[in-house]
Amino acid sequence: MLRIIMLSAAIVLSPAAAFAHSCPAVMAEIDAAMPTAELSDGDRARVEELRAQGEELHNAGDHDGSIAALEEAKGIMGM
Repeated sequence: MLRIIMLSAAIVLSPAAAFAHSCPAVMAEIDAAMPTAELSDGDRARVEELRAQGEELHNAGDHDGSIAALEEAKGIMGM
């Protein structure tokens, strides 16, 4: 029974661990697109702010918050 519980816990927690490590990939997507992005000065500033916020949240361990900020930045960029 303990074996089943441990296996279930591993299965449930695996996607969360994988998701936590996707923050750097999303940051890299934004970084790669920024030089050619056609954005207003205001939108560019907001994307840069959200990108920095996403990195800070990732480093603090708040991966859900990080992804939310980074996805908002991608939305502004039309990605």
